[in-house]
Amino acid sequence: MALKLNVIVCSTRPGRVGISIGRWFEEYAKAHGGFDVSLEDLADYALPVFDEPHHPRLRKYEHDHTKAWSKSVESADAFVFVTPEYNFGPPPSLVNAMNYLVLEWHNKVAGFVSYGGVSGGIRATQAEKLMMTSFKIMPLPEQVMIPMFSQHLDEEKRFTPNEIHLASAKAMLDELARWGLALKGMRDASA
Repeated sequence: MALKLNVIVCSTRPGRVGISIGRWFEEYAKAHGGFDVSLEDLADYALPVFDEPHHPRLRKYEHDHTKAWSKSVESADAFVFVTPEYNFGPPPSLVNAMNYLVLEWHNKVAGFVSYGGVSGGIRATQAEKLMMTSFKIMPLPEQVMIPMFSQHLDEEKRFTPNEIHLASAKAMLDELARWGLALKGMRDASA
């Protein structure tokens, strides 16, 4: 049985290009063959600033948006976060979405497809990796970095990868499969 990979588009702002990059990566990950891939767009969940009355570790969710988000994250063995860089850091929508849950993230692996200007979003992913370790997520060093992302978009904002993006994506997916399988075994043993 293939590992379940959620490709999470982190930006929710109008006019974002993350969805285009996310769709490219979703198709690339499906072609890789090691995963059952689902594209998850944070905008679809419409999570307000954290609004649950109970601590997320209790999993006593009262709102439908939280229950849907919990179900999505719980179902995954691995994640790829398609993330922009906002002011040298992660988008607030991602930080908020992470804080909605606790146990659903535990002992899973994460990779990153980052995009931005000259830095390609690398500063955001460094901050995200630190945050994710507190959720017991194993963030990989392998990632896809897309500097000057607008140079890879056509008139309809469709993303076209170059050879570096493709090679980076393959390396990251190979590692996600290895770590995902190992961590799934660890989760199964403790269940």
